Formats: sequence, C-alpha cells, structure tokens
Amino acid sequence: MKKYPDRYIFPAIFSKDEEGMWDVRFPDLDNCFTSADTLEEAIDQAKYTLEDCLYFLEKGKEEIPAPSDIPLKQSHDSVTQLVVAFMPPVRRAWSQKAVKKTLTIPAYLAELAEEQKLNYSALLQQALKQELRVQ
Repeated sequence: MKKYPDRYIFPAIFSKDEEGMWDVRFPDLDNCFTSADTLEEAIDQAKYTLEDCLYFLEKGKEEIPAPSDIPLKQSHDSVTQLVVAFMPPVRRAWSQKAVKKTLTIPAYLAELAEEQKLNYSALLQQALKQELRVQ
C-alpha cells in the first residue's frame, strides 16, 4: 500500500470575478476549485477543498503531482497563496463517515425487531465491533 505524506502544500490562485466573488483554483490539481463571497471565506474554503481533493486522489490511488512554482504576484485582481493540507485528521474524518448497507434477514426476525423498536444500524455496529474486537 502506498504511503502518502501527512502534509501537502500547494499554490492556489485567488481571483475576484466581475460579480465580486472570489474564485480559487489549484493549477496543479485538475477539478480542484471553489469560490466564496469574501476573501476570508475563500481562504477557509481553499483549505477544505484542497484537503478533500487530495483525500480522493489518495483514496483512488492516483498520482499526486508535485506542486509547481507559481509567482506569488499574478495580476491586479488575483494573487497566489500557498495552502497547507494536514491530512491525518482529514483521513480520520472521512474514514468515520457512515456508509449505507443493505441487509437481508428472515421475516420473523424483522417482525420481532420492529415490535421491540430495535435500531438496526446501532445493533449491527455493536455486533460488528464485538465480532471484530474493535471500539
């Protein structure tokens, strides 16, 4: 299994459009962009967008390019800023997201469980944790 780094630093280009919105793009990463109403929001969004893009590249076992050298000064209406993505908490958060599973059980068990108002998700999680000896 490929080991990815814990930290990435990529340049992002922040540009103000005609309507006053801030567009953010990462030139080294295809389909990695966002926008926001204010520069402050755009800076926050840039971090989250970079983290998500990198997480899905890692998950897909895709090659993550090296960041390029982009001049910090762009034009009168855009600027380059380096954005840091610290991945351990991102990986942890995504790995704990709930996934939907389809379950097939005998009808009599379904009826009994419904009578008892059992929560299938909680019960299945508890049984899996016990069987796998994890918390």
